[in-house]
Amino acid sequence: MKKLYFVILMAIPIFTYGQELVSVNTEPIQELKGFKMYPNPAYGDEVYITTESNGTKEIKIFDVFGEVVLTDRITTNTLDISRLVPGVYVLQVTEQKKTMTRKLVVK
Repeated sequence: MKKLYFVILMAIPIFTYGQELVSVNTEPIQELKGFKMYPNPAYGDEVYITTESNGTKEIKIFDVFGEVVLTDRITTNTLDISRLVPGVYVLQVTEQKKTMTRKLVVK
Protein backbone atom coordinates (compact mmCIF):
# COMPACT_ATOMS: atom_id res chain seq x y z
CA MET A 1 0.00 0.00 0.00
CA LYS A 2 2.91 2.37 0.68
CA LYS A 3 4.21 1.94 -2.88
CA LEU A 4 0.85 2.95 -4.35
CA TYR A 5 0.84 6.23 -2.43
CA PHE A 6 4.40 6.94 -3.49
CA VAL A 7 3.54 6.56 -7.19
CA ILE A 8 0.50 8.82 -6.91
CA LEU A 9 2.44 11.57 -5.12
CA MET A 10 5.21 11.51 -7.73
CA ALA A 11 2.72 11.87 -10.61
CA ILE A 12 0.93 14.95 -9.28
CA PRO A 13 3.65 17.53 -10.12
CA ILE A 14 3.79 16.26 -13.71
CA PHE A 15 0.11 17.00 -14.28
CA THR A 16 0.04 20.40 -12.56
CA TYR A 17 2.97 21.93 -14.46
CA GLY A 18 2.28 23.82 -17.69
CA GLN A 19 2.75 27.04 -19.60
CA GLU A 20 0.30 29.64 -20.78
CA LEU A 21 0.07 30.38 -24.47
CA VAL A 22 0.99 34.00 -25.14
CA SER A 23 0.08 35.76 -28.37
CA VAL A 24 2.68 38.25 -29.55
CA ASN A 25 0.95 39.99 -32.45
CA THR A 26 -2.83 40.14 -32.34
CA GLU A 27 -3.27 42.79 -35.04
CA PRO A 28 -4.48 41.46 -38.38
CA ILE A 29 -2.01 42.01 -41.20
CA GLN A 30 -3.32 44.54 -43.69
CA GLU A 31 -1.73 44.38 -47.09
CA LEU A 32 -2.05 46.79 -49.97
CA LYS A 33 -4.71 45.70 -52.43
CA GLY A 34 -3.72 45.52 -56.08
CA PHE A 35 -0.01 45.82 -55.30
CA LYS A 36 2.26 45.38 -58.34
CA MET A 37 5.96 46.07 -58.73
CA TYR A 38 7.67 45.74 -62.09
CA PRO A 39 10.10 45.07 -63.68
CA ASN A 40 11.70 42.67 -61.25
CA PRO A 41 14.57 42.06 -61.80
CA ALA A 42 15.15 45.69 -62.69
CA TYR A 43 17.64 46.42 -65.46
CA GLY A 44 17.14 50.19 -65.72
CA ASP A 45 16.90 53.15 -63.36
CA GLU A 46 13.18 52.91 -62.60
CA VAL A 47 10.75 50.52 -60.94
CA TYR A 48 6.99 50.97 -61.23
CA ILE A 49 4.84 50.43 -58.15
CA THR A 50 1.06 50.44 -58.45
CA THR A 51 -1.72 49.79 -55.97
CA GLU A 52 -5.49 49.82 -56.13
CA SER A 53 -5.74 53.40 -54.76
CA ASN A 54 -2.41 54.71 -56.21
CA GLY A 55 -1.97 57.22 -53.38
CA THR A 56 1.21 58.65 -51.90
CA LYS A 57 3.64 55.87 -51.03
CA GLU A 58 6.45 55.80 -48.47
CA ILE A 59 9.30 53.66 -49.81
CA LYS A 60 12.17 52.09 -47.87
CA ILE A 61 14.75 49.85 -49.49
CA PHE A 62 16.99 47.64 -47.34
CA ASP A 63 20.18 45.83 -48.35
CA VAL A 64 21.00 42.24 -47.33
CA PHE A 65 22.44 43.48 -44.03
CA GLY A 66 19.18 45.23 -43.06
CA GLU A 67 20.56 48.72 -43.61
CA VAL A 68 18.27 51.32 -45.18
CA VAL A 69 19.90 52.29 -48.49
CA LEU A 70 17.08 54.34 -50.00
CA THR A 71 14.02 56.15 -48.68
CA ASP A 72 11.59 58.02 -50.87
CA ARG A 73 8.04 59.34 -50.99
CA ILE A 74 6.36 59.01 -54.36
CA THR A 75 3.03 60.35 -55.56
CA THR A 76 3.27 58.70 -58.97
CA ASN A 77 3.96 55.05 -59.70
CA THR A 78 7.65 55.57 -60.63
CA LEU A 79 10.52 54.94 -58.22
CA ASP A 80 14.05 56.08 -59.15
CA ILE A 81 16.56 53.34 -58.24
CA SER A 82 19.55 54.77 -60.15
CA ARG A 83 21.55 55.10 -56.89
CA LEU A 84 21.34 51.36 -56.16
CA VAL A 85 24.20 49.06 -57.12
CA PRO A 86 23.30 45.66 -58.59
CA GLY A 87 22.17 43.24 -55.90
CA VAL A 88 19.24 41.89 -53.91
CA TYR A 89 17.17 44.26 -51.79
CA VAL A 90 14.01 44.29 -49.69
CA LEU A 91 11.48 46.92 -50.76
CA GLN A 92 8.94 48.12 -48.20
CA VAL A 93 5.98 50.16 -49.44
CA THR A 94 3.61 51.91 -47.01
CA GLU A 95 0.38 53.53 -48.19
CA GLN A 96 -2.55 54.54 -45.96
CA LYS A 97 -1.03 52.72 -42.94
CA LYS A 98 -0.82 49.46 -44.90
CA THR A 99 2.54 47.92 -45.74
CA MET A 100 3.86 45.47 -48.31
CA THR A 101 7.34 44.00 -48.34
CA ARG A 102 8.83 42.41 -51.45
CA LYS A 103 12.22 41.29 -52.75
CA LEU A 104 13.74 43.54 -55.40
CA VAL A 105 16.59 42.39 -57.64
CA VAL A 106 18.64 45.10 -59.38
CA LYS A 107 20.80 43.90 -62.31
